[in-house]
Amino acid sequence: MKRAIFPGTFDPFTTGHASIVRRALTFMDEIIIGIGVNEKKRTVLPTEKRLQMVRDYYANEPRIRVEAYSDLTIDFARRMEAQFIIRGIRSVKDFEYEESIADINRQLAGLETILLFTEPELTNISSSVVRELMSYGKDVTPFLPEGMKITMDEGEQPKD
Repeated sequence: MKRAIFPGTFDPFTTGHASIVRRALTFMDEIIIGIGVNEKKRTVLPTEKRLQMVRDYYANEPRIRVEAYSDLTIDFARRMEAQFIIRGIRSVKDFEYEESIADINRQLAGLETILLFTEPELTNISSSVVRELMSYGKDVTPFLPEGMKITMDEGEQPKD
């Protein structure tokens, strides 16, 4: 069985992320979307909300699991018994960063990273841009997978 993890903060999970997952499913038997929890990163949506949104979106796809993790990605991959790491890249800058991380992951854990180029029409979409739009109260629905909504519970404030 070919199993991969697709790690990220996914704050929020965008149409670009969904595109990478959809395309990776054409050559992977199972994908585990790993929602990274890093106290050094400022997130808007709480971890549980991100988990639930992505789980709900993929509720009818048995080849996808969604898990949170707070350790190194290679340790998460080992626990999940994954042989591959899937990453998306939008630009040369992304490529250079991902290449160096992939080299380290291969050296430390023997894990191969598969880089998928973002589809041209999605290259301008990033979680940070969506978060910025959210902070100004803009409708971010066009940047989310169809049917996915970001809602803040009454009284809930974005996390610092």
